[in-house]
Amino acid sequence: MLNINEIMDIIPQRPPFLMIDRVEEYVPGESCTAYKNVNINEPHFQGHFPGNPIMPGVLTIEALAQTGAVAILSMPENKGKNALFAGVDKLRFKRQVIPGDVLKLEVKIIKRKGPIGVGEAIATVDGEVAVKGELTFAIVDNK
Repeated sequence: MLNINEIMDIIPQRPPFLMIDRVEEYVPGESCTAYKNVNINEPHFQGHFPGNPIMPGVLTIEALAQTGAVAILSMPENKGKNALFAGVDKLRFKRQVIPGDVLKLEVKIIKRKGPIGVGEAIATVDGEVAVKGELTFAIVDNK
């Protein structure tokens, strides 16, 4: 298990854009399972949507990407690097994510060739699929 400080030792994102709160388990280069506690105090809920707060889908995708980044950037050869989006495929939104939800984020790395890879990603709330798809990433040096 990784706490927030240990997560920030692996990936470069910082609050308010750090989208995962804890990592339950991970295998460097292979997979990661993380959680995000969706909180009404997050700034995007002020405008998305007043009176009917829904977590923006793009932020759920970002939470999945950060989960995958833990898996790939925890490899010793990737320490201090960054994982950037290179593509999103087969993505489907199945359920709204709202304040109070605990988002379970799971990413399995299914392909890698050089600095490019693909992760199979799924976000669930109480066992119900919220988002699923494939995320393509590129490993780059941090500047």
